[in-house]
Amino acid sequence: MTPLARMACCLLLSGSAALAMPKVVAHRGGTADEPENTLLAFRTALRNGADLLELSVQLTRDGVPVLYRPADLSAWTAGKGAVADATLDQLRRLNAGWQFKRTLATGEVVHPYREAPVGIPTLREALRQIPAEVPIILDLKSVPAAPLVQAVAQVLEEEQAWSRVHLYSTVAEHLRLFRAASPKARTFEDRDATRQRLVEIRLGQVCNPPAAETWVGFELKRDLEVTEKFTLGEGRSKVSGILWDPAAVRCFTTNPGVRIILFGIDSAADLALADSLGVYGVMTDSPRAMRGFMKPTP
Repeated sequence: MTPLARMACCLLLSGSAALAMPKVVAHRGGTADEPENTLLAFRTALRNGADLLELSVQLTRDGVPVLYRPADLSAWTAGKGAVADATLDQLRRLNAGWQFKRTLATGEVVHPYREAPVGIPTLREALRQIPAEVPIILDLKSVPAAPLVQAVAQVLEEEQAWSRVHLYSTVAEHLRLFRAASPKARTFEDRDATRQRLVEIRLGQVCNPPAAETWVGFELKRDLEVTEKFTLGEGRSKVSGILWDPAAVRCFTTNPGVRIILFGIDSAADLALADSLGVYGVMTDSPRAMRGFMKPTP
């Protein structure tokens, strides 16, 4: 049994899973708590009560899916350049926790993992370490889309992991190619479609619900720009606010099995709002903080 599997077993026995809905999704494994997208982050997130793990995947120069989000390696490591320009062997030499900072009670800022390096894991390694009962959201990051989709699909097939994973991307092409690649692929609704539904509900009072069993993900709060077209030009207004309300949730969940995950939930107030809306899950940067906000189930 892997360390992550042992941890999941202990959490169930201890009753940590009895926290109130909605389910907690660890964004990049909990980027505020530990170096993101690392096996260490996943272990910590599960220990802090996360129900699902969200991972970011890119493709190396030699075609290996690895877990890393930023466009440049300098964001989290002491290296430079894009993941796509490095081989797996080159990535193995980097410390994914090099830039991670933690503020002590004294106010001192430290880099705790410069002397205790953590690696950039492959997708295959993560699937083998994360307990099979823990659902995974895989955020597809690198382009072009086709090579990444092909490589990830091969790993999911070889690891028999299709049923554990839901696929998400802000690039619709990733999701389209996955749907075409395998009937086993379980994808989120395209982000553009989710946004359009929300706008139609809020501005047009029109309910066009997604199909049954669809997973949708969008921010609780979002800055948008509304464009109004005229004969002689157009007008633009910036809108910052909450698109989700009880009417939106009712519309989206018209058909059975639709699961809504709200992104960017990092405060007690936002969690309380998400809970009142009755959504399936909340994605947070800090499962550690979220655990403190949640109330026990009666």
